[in-house]
Parts: sequence; C-alpha cells; structure tokens
Amino acid sequence: MNLIYNPIFLEHDTGTHPENQNRLEGFKNLPVTDIQNSEKYLTLFHTPEYIQKIKNNRAHLFELDADTIISENTYNAAVAAVGATVMASEKDDFALVRPPGHHAYPDHSSGFCIFNNISIAVQNLINQKKRVFILDFDGHLGDGTERYFYKTDQVLYWSLHQHPAFPGWGTIDEIGDGRGEGYTLNIPLMAGSGDDVYVHALQEFWSIPMQFRPDVVAVSAGFDGHHADSLLKLNLTTNTYYEIGKLLRSSFNHIFATLEGGYNTETLPHCIYSFLDGINGKPNHEFEDRSESTVLIIEDVETKTHILKEKLQKYWKIGK
Repeated sequence: MNLIYNPIFLEHDTGTHPENQNRLEGFKNLPVTDIQNSEKYLTLFHTPEYIQKIKNNRAHLFELDADTIISENTYNAAVAAVGATVMASEKDDFALVRPPGHHAYPDHSSGFCIFNNISIAVQNLINQKKRVFILDFDGHLGDGTERYFYKTDQVLYWSLHQHPAFPGWGTIDEIGDGRGEGYTLNIPLMAGSGDDVYVHALQEFWSIPMQFRPDVVAVSAGFDGHHADSLLKLNLTTNTYYEIGKLLRSSFNHIFATLEGGYNTETLPHCIYSFLDGINGKPNHEFEDRSESTVLIIEDVETKTHILKEKLQKYWKIGK
C-alpha cells in the first residue's frame, strides 16, 4: 500500500481551524500523484444542489456549518480528494487527502467534511457488483457513511469510536435496518480506552467481516484516537494502528484507505506510517510503549461486547 498525495489538498484553506494545511505539511518529500478531474463521481452520493452550492461558493473562510469551513479553492481540493480515494480503491493504496469525508451527508456538510470520499468510492464499487467491508477506525463515528449504507446488505460498516463524542450516536443498539439489519457494527469506547481494549474488541468481532467475505475492504483511516490528539480523549498508541494494518493484511486481499481525522501534526505521520508498516508486512518503525486501560474501562467493553454478541448472533457466527 502506497500513499496517494497531491499538493492541491493544501489549497483547502481553513485558517487556524484544527483541520488545516499543517496536517499534511508534516509529510516530507512525498511523490506527487496526478489526479484526474473526478466531478463525475460526486453524484454517486451527493445531491446536485449540494454539489453546486460548494462549487459556487468561492468566499474566503465561509462557514458551511458550525464546524466546517470552506474557501475559494475548497471545491477543487475536495473533488481531488474524491478522485484520490477512488484511485486508491483501484490500486489498493492510501489516499492522503483533505478535506476528510466520513461525516458528510448527501445534502449537507458536517464535522469538517465536504464530500464523503469513502462513501463515493464504495458506491462506485457497489455499482460494479462488489461487496465492501468498511472499517472506520477514526475516533469519531463516521455518521454520514453509516447512515447512507444503513439499509443495505452489500456493505458491512464497522466503527470503533469514543462515546460520548461528536456526532453523539453510534451505540451498540445501531445494527442496521431492513435488508441491512446486522450489517452495521458499532463499538463505543469510553474516554481513556487504550490499546488493550481496542485490539481486543477488534479480535472479538473479526469473524464477522471474515464471514461477510468482502470483495474489497475500504478503510476510513482516522488517527484522532491517538493519545496525543487534542480533539478526543482516547489513549491509543501507534501500535494499535500497526495491529489494525497487520490484521487487515492477514485477512483480505484488496484493501484501500483514505485519511479522515488526526489533528496532532507531529504525531499524525507516525500513526500513518505505523499503519502502513502493518499492512505492508514490515516491522513497526513507529513503536511506542503500549497503553493499558483502567478496570472500569475494561469492564465496560466486556459488558458491551457481551450485549452486542447477543444482538448479532442471529446474523453471524461469533466466538464465545
């Protein structure tokens, strides 16, 4: 898995907002990938009215909502982020993009996100008759993605995230609806959750995506769960991202990823390179001392795991 990057992502100017150009400027000497105009993909997920709204708005530092800022070059950068993510889905690569996407809805922005990069790429794959497993390990629930695929059995969506935190839901009770019932999996974690409970939760339910047998795995790769990130209070280290990469590599053949959150500009590159080491079968060059959770957090995860297994056992075979 290689990085797909283009300087156009720096043209999404958000001033001193946490989601700013500095997030990507910490990566040095990256090769530049040519990205074709990808406007044709936008309507796979977004309404024409919303697309036109973003395209027409060339104001400097305009607030789309309470959390999301755009500027005169945002549209071009956001379209390129979509294109890079679609390209990643074709090459099993990692789209190092901004703005992020998993909070965006078909008709409105949310949570720093303009166009829902991962959902557009996944819908493109669905149109090719592919079954897709979305693993969203951003520290926030990818609510725009979850809601869009909530009623389909062509997509398995799994999010591990801090709760309570933005956007406010993503509980174990949300397992999908209609044909999609049993195809949404949420692991809400308490603030302070460390590497131990996070990896344990992955392992407890890993049999589900294995039974789903996806043609492609799509990763919403957010790194704001790292202990040094300022927006959340999870206690993960780079080792968790390495272990996720290893687990994916050992289980599936076609995997791509796109960047979501991660707002500590010093630690973000280390987190991403650790994930890449894991998925590329290399030693973890970004190792940190592993974090451990309190007894209260461990008991909370064990309780939720038990309840969630009970909810999902009618749809999947899950270990004891």
